[in-house]
Amino acid sequence: MDEWIDISLPVSPQLPVWPGSPQMEATRRLDLDRGDPVNDTTIRLSVHTGSHVDAPLHFLAGGDSVDRMPLEVLIGPACVASTGGADSVTAALLNRLFLPIGVQRLLLRTANSDRWPAAREFDPGYVALTADAAQWMVDRKIRLVGVDSLSVQRYRDGPEAHLILLGAGVVIVEGLNLAGVEPGMYELCCLPLRLSGAEGAPARAVLRRAPPR
Repeated sequence: MDEWIDISLPVSPQLPVWPGSPQMEATRRLDLDRGDPVNDTTIRLSVHTGSHVDAPLHFLAGGDSVDRMPLEVLIGPACVASTGGADSVTAALLNRLFLPIGVQRLLLRTANSDRWPAAREFDPGYVALTADAAQWMVDRKIRLVGVDSLSVQRYRDGPEAHLILLGAGVVIVEGLNLAGVEPGMYELCCLPLRLSGAEGAPARAVLRRAPPR
């Protein structure tokens, strides 16, 4: 059996965050080295830190919160597709990927993944989806899209990509690291924290090569 591949980002104070979001902070409240009976750490971070899931409530008033998202969408067969050196993911580019018929979970490996190991600051030039790419996914009944940037939409764009996807019930997973993951079919397990009433949550996402048919 193939090993699981961790495609989530390590969370630390050095991890780049969205402009205006707080850096992750970790405070050792109790410490064995100080004579306390245990180690006990308190953390402070945005729910959109690192690898995370966006729930409809993130952009849609009255939308479902992350604890109400369907687990069956977050676990199952997924296609990893490479966009090469493209600076945006458009509908035309998606058409050229020739994805397998019936794919419901799509993870896009862009140039972003190769930048993560050295990333220390937010880069507004990251690769992400255009609105027509989001509509392309909805039209083809994609149920989950994962991207290797902190947002599914480009930095200077309006919210259309988010609104199109979330409005159609598509699960958005952001902040993945797909460096070294070859294109192909995998099993995906992506579980966000069960934060009651929250519009998103950090997640641990892993892949395993799908067995040959």
